[in-house]
Amino acid sequence: MEIAWTPTPEALEHANVVRLMRRLGFDDYRELQRRSAEDPEWFWPAAIDDMGLEFSQPWDSVVDVSRGPEWATWYVGGKLNLAWNCVHRWAERTPDVAAALWESEDGERHGLSYRELSERVTRFAEALASLGVDPGDRVAFFLPMSPEVSIVSHACAHIGAVQVPIFSGFAAPAVAQRLQDSEAKVVVTADGSLRRGREVPMKEIVDEAVRESPSVEHVVVWRRLGRDDVPMTPGRDLFDSEAMEGRPGTLEPLQVESEHPYLLTYTSGTTGRPKGVVHVQGGFLVSIAREVAYQADAKPGEVVHFVTDMGWIMGPWEVVGGNALGCTVLFAEGAPDWPAADRLWSLVERERVAILGISPTLTRALIPHGRELVERHDLSSLRVLVTTGEPWNPEPYRWLAEVVGGGRCPIINCSGGTEVGACFLSPTVATPIKTCSLGGPALGMAMDVVDVEGRSVRGEVGELVCRRPFPGMTRGFWRDPERYLDTYWRRLPGVWVHGDWASVDEDGYWFLHGRSDDTLNIAGKRVGPAELESAVVAHPAVAEAAAVGVPHEVKGETAWIFCALVPGAEPSDELESELRALVSAELGKAFAPERILFVGALPKTRSAKIVRRAVRAKALGADPGDLSSLENPETLAEIEAVVRG
Repeated sequence: MEIAWTPTPEALEHANVVRLMRRLGFDDYRELQRRSAEDPEWFWPAAIDDMGLEFSQPWDSVVDVSRGPEWATWYVGGKLNLAWNCVHRWAERTPDVAAALWESEDGERHGLSYRELSERVTRFAEALASLGVDPGDRVAFFLPMSPEVSIVSHACAHIGAVQVPIFSGFAAPAVAQRLQDSEAKVVVTADGSLRRGREVPMKEIVDEAVRESPSVEHVVVWRRLGRDDVPMTPGRDLFDSEAMEGRPGTLEPLQVESEHPYLLTYTSGTTGRPKGVVHVQGGFLVSIAREVAYQADAKPGEVVHFVTDMGWIMGPWEVVGGNALGCTVLFAEGAPDWPAADRLWSLVERERVAILGISPTLTRALIPHGRELVERHDLSSLRVLVTTGEPWNPEPYRWLAEVVGGGRCPIINCSGGTEVGACFLSPTVATPIKTCSLGGPALGMAMDVVDVEGRSVRGEVGELVCRRPFPGMTRGFWRDPERYLDTYWRRLPGVWVHGDWASVDEDGYWFLHGRSDDTLNIAGKRVGPAELESAVVAHPAVAEAAAVGVPHEVKGETAWIFCALVPGAEPSDELESELRALVSAELGKAFAPERILFVGALPKTRSAKIVRRAVRAKALGADPGDLSSLENPETLAEIEAVVRG
């Protein structure tokens, strides 16, 4: 792959990571990264000091691995409060800077300064305490992306409660499953929200879920739509304005141990129930702030917007990381391409977004609308593009870099996961970036690519692993330690095996090739779905694709590729032949797909990830597992019908 971006002298001069390098006496970023991974007890305190994060009580030791790396604890003996670091200290220092902005789907706009956010967080924390919420109790919220998620999230941290963000597109059974598993005491929701012009009855969804969730004692309702007919259960339900009425806003943030639980968020598994991922106040704050500061290069007062949901880890990423650095977090209700296909670009122009977060899948979905929709907007405020979610295809990557970024914005393509609490791999604005690359290991991360025996490999595809514990790692799955150990630690003892295929090229750039459980093995040769998909997405008629492996008598496995076409393109035998030829030309005849199937759309989560396991399951007539995170489950019926012919 070619070099897609090179830092200018001006970018280097003002980069946060260059400031850190100078402070620590390094001229070469890779040398800093290497030292940070080898000596965490030196690096992490230095990063905390450089970022200005505050502990109210110093730690006795940086890390304790006495129970093994799987159960490492960080900043042992230290105390802090995440809400202080993200909100209240900024309210003292930059009270009039915007902390949160919001644009609703129907055009409403408002914002909160750090002073206003601090006041509302404190009063809502007092309201939660008055409802009987104690430190360690779980508070779930089911809300559209809005400043209210910031208020609730930081209020939970303020009093030491554990927040449980629930994906705003879930139906009642999925909400109930998370309420039951977490044993939430309070649920915060809205009377409704808008998505693609339709009202989403969020309160009614919660009511149905709470009927099956005996732990819930109170439901607090934000009047998003101002409905007169919202159902309220006396003695249990109250509006947020009632809950905060008369609260003095004087409650001091609770200083908690660094390992005090902060976040319980759920991620879908390939089979069985969703995994409850536990994060703690100290490690999560430090790890996320490190990423937003040194990878995304965010500065105080800059506007950060990620197309996400609080039920995806990138929601807490922007709320914690953005506010910890004194940024302005922009929330947008609804879909990024509704009510107009250029809504996202309008947001960037209107709100002067500096750091934009977007997934590869969403980028591919926006390309067919045409570059003209992008070019009619002034995107000169953009400075950094952050992407994550899945591997890139070269052509959409180049489109984002050139059409959206104007060739001047680096694409900080990072990879980690809900359980990682930030990124394993990421480029930085201090070094050149190759097309589709993830740069290399993020600061403080001891990453490697290994073969089946756990030996390091270069120049070939292997398993992505982490050889040392890190502050942001989950403290286990909620009430299921064995599942946590089985998932990450038992394949190679003492090593975190993440489940991604990766490679490192001759220049030291790292690339991902998809989930190892998505990887195809064709005639003994492993190939990631992204490589097959990239070949067909290069055709101008193909908007996006999902490649899956199906059993084959001779090859062991063969590829089927499901393709969604751009508007105006029509399936044909000729197009099928062209796409098959593209794969053969790119990867070799042995990898030519057995079938190419055309569908109207591919199954995706609200965060725009293609759910390949569901595609493969439908292709094979198997159980697709947990589908609660799908935004468009109707696509699976079409896939099933197309497969049957």
